[in-house]
This record gives sequence, C-alpha cells and structure tokens, in this order.
Amino acid sequence: MKKVAILQSNYIPWKGYFDLIASVDEFILYDDMQYTRRDWRNRNQIKTQQGVQWLTIPVLVKGKYNQTIRETEVDSVSWATDHWKALVQNYRRAPCFAEIAAWLEPLYVGAPSVRLSPLNRAFLEAICVYLEIGTKITNSWDYTLQPGRTERLVGLCAQAGGAEYISGPTARDYIDPKVFQDAGIQLTWFDYADYPEYPQLWGAFSHRVTILDLLFNCGKESHRYMRYVQA
Repeated sequence: MKKVAILQSNYIPWKGYFDLIASVDEFILYDDMQYTRRDWRNRNQIKTQQGVQWLTIPVLVKGKYNQTIRETEVDSVSWATDHWKALVQNYRRAPCFAEIAAWLEPLYVGAPSVRLSPLNRAFLEAICVYLEIGTKITNSWDYTLQPGRTERLVGLCAQAGGAEYISGPTARDYIDPKVFQDAGIQLTWFDYADYPEYPQLWGAFSHRVTILDLLFNCGKESHRYMRYVQA
C-alpha cells in the first residue's frame, strides 16, 4: 500500500517536514504552485543569543505576482555566504556542529544560484541522507497536472501509484475528502503534536526553527526527537 505526500519545497524546513517525508514511500515536491511571499519557501528560523532570527534567500518578485515556486529566481550571489556565517556564529558551540558542518558547508559553497526549487531540493536531499530517510523524492512536473485543487492532488497521487495520501493538518481547510474517497485513495492526516524538547542553545525552547538546529545539537541522535524510526 504505497503512501504519498505532496508539499511545496521549503528552505531548510523544521523537523516535522522531514517526519512527513519519512512517513511515505514517495514525496512529491509541489513547486508548480504559486510562490507565496513571506512564507517558508525561501526562509527559515534559527536560534541566536538575541532570540529567533530569520535566514532569508532573496528572490526576484517584482512584477512576478503569479510566478510559481518552480519559476522563482534567486536575487543574490552573497546570500549563501551570509547564511553560513550566521550558522557558524550561532551554532559553533553546539555539540555536533563539526559533524554537520562537514557535509553542510559544501552545500552553501556550491549552492545553485539561479532558481529556488533546485536549491531547496539540494538541502532537503542532503538532510534526508544524513537522517537515513530513504523516501523517493520527485517533482510535480514529473506528472500530468489535473484541474481542481483537490483533484490535482488526487491525480498526482494516483499517477505515482499511491493508495494512501498523507497530508499535513492545515490542508483540512481546502481538501475535499470525498474526491479522495471517490478515487479509492485513503486520506490520512499527519499529526505534528507533542514533540519532545531536545538540548537547545540560546534561551527558551522553540520547536518552530529549522531542523539544522536539531542536527547541530543532537547529530545522529536527532531521530529520538522526531516521529520516524531510523533504519
């Protein structure tokens, strides 16, 4: 019974994003969706001594109101250097910094500089390798897109051979369960509640930060603070 999830790519997302990836057999990056400003597509949060701080990849948006995530271009060549400096400054004292930096720094040095989608995917895949998450990752443009919001998700899932669709809970606001039912695909809602806290730098604990925070602090023990079971 193949399980599929479909979600827009995010930049170095939080741990729940990777738990969703790990819960399915195929994870489809839904970057044919419209790019949304001030969202998670091109930014995420880290912990600092001064509190939570955003790391944002600058992208070209002027006059591009209807562009998709797939079409969104990066608007700087210096962002990767700036982000890596911020990570070093705030996490160099973390127990597993050197271990994570060994494979993470080269991603920043060689980061794709043209479009957002391949950049996000490069980070997602590298983090999955470290966490030993073997889920197949594909792009929405590998398939034929159907009209209709829920119908499009059902169509992607069906083309991927999925018998069960795993969705994040916020999608309850727009998904029509009957469309999945009529297609014979089981719809399951993923639960992000009750994550345990882990040793974290810089003050009050926050779950809503990039997974890099967890990796720097816990390394190969990170899965103990997540939902998935390591192979």
